[in-house]
Amino acid sequence: MSRKTFLAASLAVFCGTGVLRSDEGMWLYNDPPRERVRAKYGFELTDAWLEHLQKSSVRFNSGGSGSFVSEDGLVLSNHHVGADALQKVSSAQKNYLRDGFYARSQAEEIPCVDLELNVLQSIVDVTERVNTAVTAGLSPDDAVKARRRVMAAIEKESLDATGFRSDVVTLYQGGAYHLYRFKKYTDVRLVFAPEQQVAFFGGDPDNFEYPRFDLDICLFRAYEDGKPVKVPHYLKWSKAGAAEGELTFVSGHPGRTERLLTVAELEYLRDRGYPIRLAYLKRREVLLRSWSERSAENARRAKDELFGIQNSRKALDGGHAGLYDPALMASKRNQETALRMKFAANPAFASAAAAYDRILQAQSLISRYERRHRLLEAGQAFQSELFDIAHILVRAAEEYPKADGERLREFAEAGRASLEMGLFSDKPIHNDLEILNLADSLTYLSEQFGADDPVVKKVMTGKSPRARATELITGSRLRSVDERRRLYKGGMLAIAASDDPLILVARSVDAEAREVRQLMEAQTEIKKQAHAAIATARFALEGKGQYPDATFTLRLSYGVVKGYTAQGKAIPATTSLGGIFERSAEMEGRPPFDLPERWQKKRRALQADAPFNFVSTHDIIGGNSGSPVVNRNGEFVGIIFDGNIESLVLGFAYEETQARALSVHSAGILEALRSVYAAKPLVEELVSGKRR
Repeated sequence: MSRKTFLAASLAVFCGTGVLRSDEGMWLYNDPPRERVRAKYGFELTDAWLEHLQKSSVRFNSGGSGSFVSEDGLVLSNHHVGADALQKVSSAQKNYLRDGFYARSQAEEIPCVDLELNVLQSIVDVTERVNTAVTAGLSPDDAVKARRRVMAAIEKESLDATGFRSDVVTLYQGGAYHLYRFKKYTDVRLVFAPEQQVAFFGGDPDNFEYPRFDLDICLFRAYEDGKPVKVPHYLKWSKAGAAEGELTFVSGHPGRTERLLTVAELEYLRDRGYPIRLAYLKRREVLLRSWSERSAENARRAKDELFGIQNSRKALDGGHAGLYDPALMASKRNQETALRMKFAANPAFASAAAAYDRILQAQSLISRYERRHRLLEAGQAFQSELFDIAHILVRAAEEYPKADGERLREFAEAGRASLEMGLFSDKPIHNDLEILNLADSLTYLSEQFGADDPVVKKVMTGKSPRARATELITGSRLRSVDERRRLYKGGMLAIAASDDPLILVARSVDAEAREVRQLMEAQTEIKKQAHAAIATARFALEGKGQYPDATFTLRLSYGVVKGYTAQGKAIPATTSLGGIFERSAEMEGRPPFDLPERWQKKRRALQADAPFNFVSTHDIIGGNSGSPVVNRNGEFVGIIFDGNIESLVLGFAYEETQARALSVHSAGILEALRSVYAAKPLVEELVSGKRR
């Protein structure tokens, strides 16, 4: 992308609502872009239309989005969103991630392991109550505790009153707090998945590229009381699908954007945050790729984790490159300077004018603490499923005896059921992969802190990383769900009496981890209060018709199906099913451009000109994977599965000239299910909205 394009893109950030670019925005459902859509497209976002789309949309706790597509609880998402579930129900004998799966009857649908689906029911603005609890004069530490207490109280009251999962979400970096209530489904069963070869056709080389030819879909069914759930809100299927130039909408859960950060925060990400994260991801990628190449079973066990790392690495590389663009950063500085001048000119905005310096100071201290925080508290020193379990057990024993509002946020009573579902999951845990990961992370700990660091000495006990990892993993009893339940139920007495080596290590580093977490949270609280002052002043100057940064909560985006030009070449909006065979032949069928045998046999049966993938101007980011694309009638016309390479700057600024969202076309999905997989009952359910 050229400097001129970057500059144009970045002008959308930090400015008033009147200069937001045409299709920009990840909008809140309780503050939708009604006027913008009406003005440009002549379409009315009615309350009924929004409610139907909201309650048809689904969030996967494993990360990603989806939607109900039949009244009998059928849920559609991406294959790569469902990959975690596919991996957990697979074995060396039945590799569903690689080979795909189709339940031809309800009895064949496979129960998923620890998969939770959330459907947003309502949003309540609780900003005033949260902010009132944080009184003037409180120290940062006391402010963190006060905010934690009131948020826990709001969530618990909501849970008790409604039975819904209740989360207080921070918006505008601390400028607002909203209570999100979700209906939760924990009995979720696998219905259909294609082979990964075709779901992720082109693999890493084609990731974030376009044209694409991917059947990146996965179908599940939600159950209640042992029966498929009957849902009042689901998306009717459009057999025709999206047409070029058509207005469409995306309803999903974008993970995280950083468009409202200050220049100081962006410079930190550019100079320290991103380089550290990228180096760590590349280290993990090399480790798992090398291990995977040793055997087919190794590759199966590491497949989902390796895919996630590679995907994150490529996305971060693109975002990091954006922060090195001089025009982008110059534009950010100019916008910030202009806003600060407006604040400084009005005594009523004195707190907002001073907020930038407070953020700069807090960011400087965060930089000082971040290494110990990411290693000890964020867990980079202990990459192990079993250590994660030990860590939760140790923390739970200390946190749950406390009053709800005094606990760490992840142990609030409102989230206890979800925590327990993950803790007592019987997902497969493989000793060899555990030892590999833990040995490498212990090596990383030693490299980062130095061999003479007291924490390193305490953890390593005079052994090499490999020997210590082997000792910890093979000696632990935590792979037993019964043992986890015993320790969890026994609380502090059981944890104190345990001689499990991973419990002992988790206990030994817990004090240091808590201390650095407290330091980081205090500085984060300073930043929240500063951002709140900036947001309040901006609202006063510009009104509230602005969208906040993404927070993995439900958002609405709008745009059109539209191609673009790259390197002087016109890129069409839509690809066809026949194109996958042409792309495979072009690459001589070499992996990852090889096709499943089933597809090769069914080539002549396929309607080659059926639309397959398409691009659109929707404003999306990671977490939107699996989001439904709907037309004006609220009909399903496609499913988001990626963005192109030019979209990787969307974390910092919207760009509509070349950045595009990538989707699988509804017509292509039907054609593949019908002609390749002979899944007639599934096709009929999608088209009719009912299971027959």
